[in-house]
Amino acid sequence: MVTNMEKNFTHLHVHSEFSLLDGFCRINALVKAAAEKGMDSVALTDHGVLFGAIDFYKACQKEKIHPVIGCEVYVSPRGLEQKEPQLDKERFHLILLAENNKGYKNLMRIVSKGFIDGFYYKPRIDHNYLKENSEGLICLSACIGGEIPQMILNNDVDGAVQRCLLYQNIFGKDHFFLEIQDHRLREEALVNERMLEFSKKYEIPLVATNDVHYINKEDSENHDVLLCIQTAATVQEEKRMRFPNNEFYLKSPEEMSKLFLDVPEAIENSNRIAKRCQVTFDLEETHLPKFELPANENAKDYLKKLCIQGMQKKYQNASSELDDRLEYELDTIHTMGFDDYFLIVWDFIKYAKDHQIMVGPGRGSAAGSVVAYCLGITTIDPIKYQLLFERFLNPERVTMPDIDVDFCYERRQEVIDYVVHKYGEDRVAQIITFGTMAARGALRDVGRALDMPYNAVDRVAKEIPIHPGANVTIKDALEENPELRKMEAADEDVAKLIRTAQSIEGLSRHASTHAAGVVISDKPLVEYIPLYRNNDAITTQFPMGLLEDLGLLKMDFLGLRTLTVIRDALENIVLSGRPCPDLEALEMNDAKVYEMLSKGDTMGVFQLESRGMQQFMKELQPSNFEDIIAGISLYRPGPMEQIPRYIENKKNPNCISYDHPILEPILNVTYGCMVYQEQVMQIFRDVAGFSMGRSDLVRRAMSKKKGDVMEAEGQVFIHGEVNENGKIVVDGAIRRGVPEKVAIKIFVEMKDFAKYAFNKSHAAAYAVISYQTAWLKYFHPTAFMAALMSSIMDDEKKVAKYIEDCRKIGIQVLPPNINASYEKFSVSENSICFGLGAVKGLGKNAIAAIIEARKKSGDFQSLREFCERVDLKSLNKRSIESLIKGGAFDSIGNNRAQMLATAELIVDQVQREKKDRLSGQMSLLDMANLGDSRAMLILKEEHFPQKEPFSKEERLVLEKEVLGLYVTGHPLEKYEEILKKTVTLFSNMIDSYQDLKDAGIRDGQQVSVGGLIAELKTMMTKKGQMMCFLTIEDLYGRIEVVVFPRTYDEYRNYLKQDQPIVIKGRINYNEEAQTSVIASQICPIGQPSNQLKTLKVEEISAPYETTNGTQLQKKLVLSFDDLTEKSLIKTVKSVLIKYPGPVPVVLYLRNDHKNFGANRNLWVTPGEALISELTHILGNQNVEVK
Repeated sequence: MVTNMEKNFTHLHVHSEFSLLDGFCRINALVKAAAEKGMDSVALTDHGVLFGAIDFYKACQKEKIHPVIGCEVYVSPRGLEQKEPQLDKERFHLILLAENNKGYKNLMRIVSKGFIDGFYYKPRIDHNYLKENSEGLICLSACIGGEIPQMILNNDVDGAVQRCLLYQNIFGKDHFFLEIQDHRLREEALVNERMLEFSKKYEIPLVATNDVHYINKEDSENHDVLLCIQTAATVQEEKRMRFPNNEFYLKSPEEMSKLFLDVPEAIENSNRIAKRCQVTFDLEETHLPKFELPANENAKDYLKKLCIQGMQKKYQNASSELDDRLEYELDTIHTMGFDDYFLIVWDFIKYAKDHQIMVGPGRGSAAGSVVAYCLGITTIDPIKYQLLFERFLNPERVTMPDIDVDFCYERRQEVIDYVVHKYGEDRVAQIITFGTMAARGALRDVGRALDMPYNAVDRVAKEIPIHPGANVTIKDALEENPELRKMEAADEDVAKLIRTAQSIEGLSRHASTHAAGVVISDKPLVEYIPLYRNNDAITTQFPMGLLEDLGLLKMDFLGLRTLTVIRDALENIVLSGRPCPDLEALEMNDAKVYEMLSKGDTMGVFQLESRGMQQFMKELQPSNFEDIIAGISLYRPGPMEQIPRYIENKKNPNCISYDHPILEPILNVTYGCMVYQEQVMQIFRDVAGFSMGRSDLVRRAMSKKKGDVMEAEGQVFIHGEVNENGKIVVDGAIRRGVPEKVAIKIFVEMKDFAKYAFNKSHAAAYAVISYQTAWLKYFHPTAFMAALMSSIMDDEKKVAKYIEDCRKIGIQVLPPNINASYEKFSVSENSICFGLGAVKGLGKNAIAAIIEARKKSGDFQSLREFCERVDLKSLNKRSIESLIKGGAFDSIGNNRAQMLATAELIVDQVQREKKDRLSGQMSLLDMANLGDSRAMLILKEEHFPQKEPFSKEERLVLEKEVLGLYVTGHPLEKYEEILKKTVTLFSNMIDSYQDLKDAGIRDGQQVSVGGLIAELKTMMTKKGQMMCFLTIEDLYGRIEVVVFPRTYDEYRNYLKQDQPIVIKGRINYNEEAQTSVIASQICPIGQPSNQLKTLKVEEISAPYETTNGTQLQKKLVLSFDDLTEKSLIKTVKSVLIKYPGPVPVVLYLRNDHKNFGANRNLWVTPGEALISELTHILGNQNVEVK
């Protein structure tokens, strides 16, 4: 039982998880624990930051406990501007607590100042800045890391006294407290003795605290692991950062009272301080900046004027329906107070377009707004495509609007700079985001800290399933994966690993800058939020969601690579002498474009280029723009289950059926399938009479699985709603003529689907870019592919993939050429010339110098002339050698060996000549007349030593060295046919985990890879065994291979640099999206091997799973005893290929009692002919459609 005396204690020195990798208290658990231990208040004082302040405030409100907002800041004794290595590493701790809102504002200023101006190892402030911003703050002298305790421990008692008086002077006599702590440390006893002395002598009050870093005493071991993760140490290491004991937990008031029995006032003061600290957050008010209007205008009228002007341009004949929609949207925007918001967005988008910065057609739900369309914020007509305003801005749910904008990624910063300049540097900042410890990462971090063997940890981590877009926790994995449960039960080390990882899973690990988020305020941001420095960027200390809670305007300025591709493609078209196409004027109905998409020729097409999407496009056979919108929406976890039905209904309209005729106008655009969130909203409106605002609220409830809301609204949907005055508020489906059973069926289907339904506005906007890139690829393939490769010049694997696609469509990719190449890939008639920017060792200045010299005096005629005309200050010898190796000089002399041998000599001669000319010593003619041997060499390069041209193999190796890939050929050309018959996994199939799944390949599955050994690194294990890591170069890129000791010993004779080999092994995919193969068998390419020949059997099989990890309802099941009969498998495969379609094929192995799914390219359209053929081969009992 907690007595009143004991309850009069508040923890005022507390670190949460936002003292990154140091605090072990989750905020919700911390506050709950404080309440459960009988405390009515608790503080948060993280190291140098206020990251957790708002979450902490909310958690306290929920638990009905009083929050004290504070921070443990770092004080620089010499001043925050001092940053000398040996003198200013030292900094001291100091606790600051906000007494009131003024104090909280000053605390935000202090914390922000520490990062923006005082950062040196830590965010530091100094005494002067504290003095200037001390109002409303209560100061505690901190732990033994504080300035006063450190002086005491260093026997500088006079200095400690002076610091006491200084802080008393800075904060005021009743705002400075001497902090005493007792964690059973000798140093604390010494400090506390002096603190008691100072308190009596100088009348400075005492306060007792505990330096809380974890909630429960037993958490100390897990906290120690967290410290090891922070410092990259292991728990076994003696000399490392560690806490001295397990006393740094959230002690109860009773425990604290017992520790400080002799100084009860120190306990009481903790509560007195807490009661004085009364900070409130206004989570209702907004702080939107005001748009600078023309004279004699107001925001409402000016916005309307701009919309009417835009409407007249966008719509030739505006209908009354359109007028009403525009008026309704403008009224809603004004009522919600967002006129200025729309003007701000219109203004910076107008700036971008006026300065030829590519802007996307729209993003997210904003594409559903006619106002946004008329202003040019979006470019897709919401009326034409039935996009809903309420999905964007709901008058029945007042939230900040959210308009995210895509810009050319190379020029995005220019738009941000414009906004900063317009609204003020102190009113605009980027937004922080926190990286947290996910399940696999937590296991690996803990495994390293516990010094467990890598392989043991890896095996456990691999049992956590990866579902793209889903956060699978360790708890989830334990529930669904029996193998993981077995491992936990069988091995205490594994059990400890899992327990410890669960304890840290989800904790914040690091802070970084959000890729796109920017916040804009009506006042300096530090008036509302603390700021943080992340490298050179000034960011907020609160993440996006909390900024919206505080009423601040958040916008996403996204850099979209595809917009840069489109811009460069258009420039390439113009440079080729053709008129620039107006992409916004495209009707998006060209049959040839849809024919290309239907063939799966979507490499480089926005949103449609993944391996899975290519196959889906072949199955879908898109014939109109709505099909592209639907394709983008359906190819996702959840909606993917609708794909077979959608395709079947598209191909056979007779299959389309509606539960009620009222659904037809809503679902006919998607062939009777429910695909979009907007369709759910329309059904609520048209079937049951809901307002659009309420429809959106119910849709949100469905997507978040709010059972109580869904149950209540389900009754309203079916039976309607009548208010207390007897007035019908909602008709309900029955009143509108829908039978009750049908209404129930419709609601249940919506409820099940709403959690997966996609936002059509977003899909439609992105489908515009999909069509534009497809159109460019079909009608201007060379210009488009050049732009595409320019956008990913640093990604060798992608460049190689696009070069392969160029070859397929008949476009030749040429090596770089000093007389034709520019920085980016460029068009040369029907070929693409390699970009100079892709040549390793060639900087931007060198490229600019080459292009400038060529522009000034025409093509280069020789290597010597090149060196004379190009400024060699921008271009060193190594750069010239890189150009030679890459083939850039082939147009003026194709003997690369000769040029490499003489390049250095020529450069030296030209530099010496230029130097001589500058010094006036002698002219070239003078030298020639003197018969100087040096001059003769300059004039006659034939005197240089002659070199035989490189062999093809040598040439290709050098090309690869400087370009990152082979351009004029490939060392594996002679093995191409063998590899395609033997290998099941090429490098271009593993760009991502999703690509692996699309190819029907699971983590751990047996595969075969093949190519040249490009890199070989051997190492010795802890047991003294040899193993190696290989980098295999195949036809399209590189694959990493791990060869463990047993396999290494067996096949080590084949493991030589540049050896062409085939490897059998299992796929290994980790959470960092890195793919490798664990080798089990190895043999040289072309050498007969019965073991490796059987690998192609697995091309047909993979563990049965669809792309989203769920099983589809309809499947063709083929039963086998096993998969050893290769001729039978080959025959079955040849039959399946003849009947492509959307239905998965499952292979059931009776001997193993296992199901395997065929690769997606073997999925079928079941019919009598297919079943007949398979039955003839396998027998009737072995073929079944389920």
